[in-house]
Amino acid sequence: MKITVVRPQDLGEAESHRWREIQKASPSLDNPFLSVDFTLAMGRLRDHVRVAVIEDGGEIAGFLPHERHGFGVGRPLGGYLTTCQGLVSVPELKIDPRDLLRACGLSAIDFDHLVAGQPTFAPYETDVRPAPVMDLSGGFDAYVERVRAGSAKNYKTVRYKERKLGRERGEIRFEWDSADIGTLRAVMAWKSDQYRRTGRVDRFAQPWIVRLVEELHSRRSDDFAGVLTMVYAGDTPVAGHFGLRTAHTLVGWFPAYDPAFARYSPGIMHHLHMAEHAANAGLHQVDMGKGGREYKEWLKTGVLMIAEARISRPSPVAAAQWLGRVPISRLRAVVVDNPSLFRAADRLLKGYGRARSSLLSRPISPPTAERSPEAQ
Repeated sequence: MKITVVRPQDLGEAESHRWREIQKASPSLDNPFLSVDFTLAMGRLRDHVRVAVIEDGGEIAGFLPHERHGFGVGRPLGGYLTTCQGLVSVPELKIDPRDLLRACGLSAIDFDHLVAGQPTFAPYETDVRPAPVMDLSGGFDAYVERVRAGSAKNYKTVRYKERKLGRERGEIRFEWDSADIGTLRAVMAWKSDQYRRTGRVDRFAQPWIVRLVEELHSRRSDDFAGVLTMVYAGDTPVAGHFGLRTAHTLVGWFPAYDPAFARYSPGIMHHLHMAEHAANAGLHQVDMGKGGREYKEWLKTGVLMIAEARISRPSPVAAAQWLGRVPISRLRAVVVDNPSLFRAADRLLKGYGRARSSLLSRPISPPTAERSPEAQ
């Protein structure tokens, strides 16, 4: 067994070809966040991105894309941006993960969206849970029948609201795989507003994330691409989404809508149109990512298993990282698993978001003459 750590840009064409070959051979790896294309894009924007190339018997058996931060702290590629992490390897690959960390120069690494069941990491898995997917393998009509059978009232309500929106604001139109940068920026603006309103961290306040999304939006290949979609009422954009796809899987990433249309449930309406067009494009599933949103529960017709895991080597840095991260992870799991606690936490974050927005929008009065800096 040989492990070599390189920067993404140092991967040759042979390594990239082998990466794609391994990924295509295993259904559990069919996720764009595990694609070599995503790793290469991240490597162009972030200096701390690395790839462990694992050889067994002279042949490449796997890759571990990761981030190496100060003091040997490791993170999955993309960290909180991604919803799928782990080894891209042949199914039977099993190595000592501490040897892998040592070769990567890492003291510890934490996964929160790990592909469950990988032999190397399986003994370290905690909090294994299902992530909802829209199973389109039988076509869109078969998918819709399963949704209606599971929640006929919800489905009927969404379609009623869609017809109402069409009557009041113009004919409903869906755009699949838009290449328009203005449309992408509209989705990002809505998402930034949602992050602020709900008390979350605004991803798009970081310029490198904006650049990443814009670069991936321009990617077009059979195995990897950014997909931008939008629902319109007449000529008015109502709800959109930017995600990534492989040849068979579309991953939900940045769904957003104009809050002026909230009463029409535009996000769920958009997901149904997106599923229809994804199926027509030959995709087999839409991965919505793990999370406690109710709409995912009634839109889902399948699940993928996702795990959390922490691997470390004995060191003061690893111990400090455990104290700083693991108790918070466990608390988050308790909140997510308890619907009443989840709703309470969501209300608290939204209240914080409203208060923060109010403070930021409040005009700052100029100092009075007697309280001016010069007077003091």
